[in-house]
Amino acid sequence: MGERAERRRQGTRAEDATWLQRNVGWIVAVVGVLGVASLAAFTALNGPTDRAPDFTMIAYQGQETLGADQVTLHELVDRGTPVVVNFWASSCPPCRQEMPGFQAVMDEVGDDVLLVGVDVGIFTGLGTREGARQFLTDFAIRYPAVFTPDGDMLRDYEVRSFPTTVFLDAQGRITKKHTGYLSEAQFRAELDALIAQAR
Repeated sequence: MGERAERRRQGTRAEDATWLQRNVGWIVAVVGVLGVASLAAFTALNGPTDRAPDFTMIAYQGQETLGADQVTLHELVDRGTPVVVNFWASSCPPCRQEMPGFQAVMDEVGDDVLLVGVDVGIFTGLGTREGARQFLTDFAIRYPAVFTPDGDMLRDYEVRSFPTTVFLDAQGRITKKHTGYLSEAQFRAELDALIAQAR
């Protein structure tokens, strides 16, 4: 009885091996198709066609450039110009160090790119709206500066330290994110690359 059971088991293994050899091509094909479908789905959700997360901005200054006192990021990128979003706070030392250099570069670049400084001090304990306004005056920052009621955008953009600068192409897609201080020369080089890509 035990020998018969063993022979049956061996026969089943042999049949399974033969079936696997005969159908290995189909198995590989199916796995391959599923893999490609999964990759396509991932690309569709996270690929280069995705626009940056939208959020509302309320202007401290630069309304004439932004077009209104309150705008959304998508309204700005819909203009077809590259946009740079700089997350800053008035009590953040590297922010205070880099922003005058940003202003100098923007004075040269003109309308080829739009820079928006987004004050996040109220969400981080690194500043107040009054402090932000004073900072903009003290450091002669003239490019558009805003605050937002939407604290979720820090999570959406994975902003973990300050300053953080996000570069968007003319279609509103994130091309680069830089965390930390950006020198004037580094910022100019990034803008030159962004502008060249848009032409």
